[in-house]
Amino acid sequence: MYSYKEKYGEYLSRIEARLKKFYEELDCKPDVLDESLKYSLKSGGKRIRPVLMYAAADLLGFDDEALDDYALALELIHTYSLIHDDLPEMDNDDFRRGKPANHKVFGAGNAVLAGDGLLNTAYYILLSHCNDGKHCVDAAKFMCDCAGVKGMIAGQAADIYCAANAVKDGDMLDFIVKNKTGRLLSAAVATPAILSGGRYFVELRQFGEDLGMLFQLTDDVLDERGREDTLGKTTGKDREENKLTYVTFYGVEQCLVYADVLSSKCLGLLEGVGGDTRFLRDIVSFVRYRES
Repeated sequence: MYSYKEKYGEYLSRIEARLKKFYEELDCKPDVLDESLKYSLKSGGKRIRPVLMYAAADLLGFDDEALDDYALALELIHTYSLIHDDLPEMDNDDFRRGKPANHKVFGAGNAVLAGDGLLNTAYYILLSHCNDGKHCVDAAKFMCDCAGVKGMIAGQAADIYCAANAVKDGDMLDFIVKNKTGRLLSAAVATPAILSGGRYFVELRQFGEDLGMLFQLTDDVLDERGREDTLGKTTGKDREENKLTYVTFYGVEQCLVYADVLSSKCLGLLEGVGGDTRFLRDIVSFVRYRES
C-alpha cells in the first residue's frame, strides 16, 4: 500500500547511500578541504531535490543505476550553493540546519573553496556519463544550465543587486525566485524526462519551476513567522536587510493566497502527466504546509 512517508524514506535512503559511497571515496588534501566538504554534505536536510529526481524517474518508469550519480551531482550543486549563500558577502548567515555555517567553522576562504570543489565535482560526475549517449549529454547540459549564469547564479546575482540597491519590483522578484530556487527543482524532475527520451519534459520542467516558487513563498513566510529552533537558521533577516522577497513585497497574507494558487497550478500540471503522480502531488502539499 502506498505511503508518502515510506516512499520519501525509500528515496532518502537511496541518496544517503550514494552520499555515503561518495564520502568513502573522497580523499582530498589538505585535510581542511576534505573536512569542509563533508561537513556541509553531512549536515542533513530534506534532500528534496534528489528525492524529486527519484520520484520523477519512477513516474516515467526510468530505472537506471546511473540515476544515482545524477541525483548525487544535483545534491552537490545544491550544497555548494548553500555554502556560498551563507557567506558574509552574500546572505551573511551564521547558521545552516541548526549548525554553524561552513565559513564560521572553516573560514570564508575555505568555504569558498569547498563550494567550488563541490560544484566542480558535480560537473565531473555529469561529464563522466556523457559517453553513455545523447540523452546523457543533454541531461548534463540541462543540469549545468540550471545551475549556471542563466539559472541559479543569475538569480543569486539579481538577489544581491536588488538588496544593495533597494529595488522593489515584482518582475525582478519573479526572476530571482524562478532562477535561484526554481531552476534546480526543475532540474530535479526534468532530468529524468530527458534521460528517458523527453517524455513529459515540458510539463515536468514547468512543474519544477512552479514548485520552486511555492517553496520560496513558504520559505519567505517562515523567515517572517517561523521559529529559529525549528528552521535551524536565523529568522527575520530578510526584512532587516531590506531584501526583495515575496513577504517584503506582497505581505504575508497575500503570500498565503499566492501559495494556494501555485499549489493548484502544480497539481494541474500533473493532470497532464500519465502514470502514478501521488507522490508528486503529496510533495506539493508538503511544500505548501511545511514548517521547516
